[in-house]
Amino acid sequence: MSFNEVYITNTSAFFPNDPVSNDEMEDYLGYINDAPSRSKAIVLRNNGIKNRFYALTKEGKPTHTNAQMTAEAVRALFKNPDDIKSMQLLSTGTSTPDQLMPSHGVMVHGYLPETNPVEVVSPSGVCCAGMHAFKYAYLATKAGEVQQAVATGSERFSLSLVSANFEDEAKRLKELVDDPYIGFEKEFLRWMLSDGAAAFLISNKKNDTGISLKVEWIEGFSYANELEPCMYQACEKLKDGSLKSYQDYTPQELTAESIMSIKQDVKLLSKNIVLYGGYGVSAALGKHGVKSEEIDYFLPHMSSNFFKDKIYQQLIANGTGIMYDKWFVNLPEVGNVGAASVYFMVNELFHSGKLKVGDKIFLLVPESARFSYMYSLLTVC
Repeated sequence: MSFNEVYITNTSAFFPNDPVSNDEMEDYLGYINDAPSRSKAIVLRNNGIKNRFYALTKEGKPTHTNAQMTAEAVRALFKNPDDIKSMQLLSTGTSTPDQLMPSHGVMVHGYLPETNPVEVVSPSGVCCAGMHAFKYAYLATKAGEVQQAVATGSERFSLSLVSANFEDEAKRLKELVDDPYIGFEKEFLRWMLSDGAAAFLISNKKNDTGISLKVEWIEGFSYANELEPCMYQACEKLKDGSLKSYQDYTPQELTAESIMSIKQDVKLLSKNIVLYGGYGVSAALGKHGVKSEEIDYFLPHMSSNFFKDKIYQQLIANGTGIMYDKWFVNLPEVGNVGAASVYFMVNELFHSGKLKVGDKIFLLVPESARFSYMYSLLTVC
């Protein structure tokens, strides 16, 4: 049985509003308990992020939904508006859908009335969700199910980070303790996350003019069989490492304990995220017989610049070292946009004018939620 070659023939990005600097963050997110954050300066110093984007006004009012941003990114793939009708599959990845039901994908499609009826899929997850969406579109195109597909990654984190979501817990803490600060595992992510959407146009034919990116392969590995949850939302982590669902809390407990907030087990993250990501790099490259020195551009999704040297050293220790001059990251400029981050890196590189035929691009996307990873190799053609 023969399979089609698969190419990324265009990429796009959509950011809501103007970039937000470090000094402006609390103008948008607000102060918890009317006090400046204790962790903000420490977290920002380590993560290296200088700007991020919020789908919010300074009054904390939403300006875009996740689905609206994603629809704008999809439109931007097509130079001629009528060409969007050639899309046969819409595959959307996000960790922050606007609602539990309907799915994110069909809501995005609903904002694209100019399209035809198409197959829509919405992988769930966190950072890897965007790569899962990419892989579904890749496999469908490779198998000949469709000739042209769109894959997206998007996030709207900001609305869950505003201070109003923590007010009830802050008030409760103020009544109970003399030092009423929200736990670091909840506040940590307020200074990390960003909003936006990006998309890939995927085809079984490369561009007649200009570059395309041939998708050589996409691989994924989960280590959830070995490690407990690390990043979580709409639940609480118990002492035994299990998660208690938001459905098992009363409405009063949901607000009093900020159950719906995004939380991170920072100690578990630091101990495992780079180590297991290195295992996956070795497994993915080894499976396909690729040597790390063959890679021309390395695009690692990092939640924080804190991990950059740790990743570098781990890859060297594993015999898969990639020198810094091959790294291409934009975390300082756009922030951590979860499932969209790798799309933004590919988009910037694709339109940079730097790529030449034959260049090999290696993508690495870690997901700390329960330690899963996705990898892909692209070749410029």
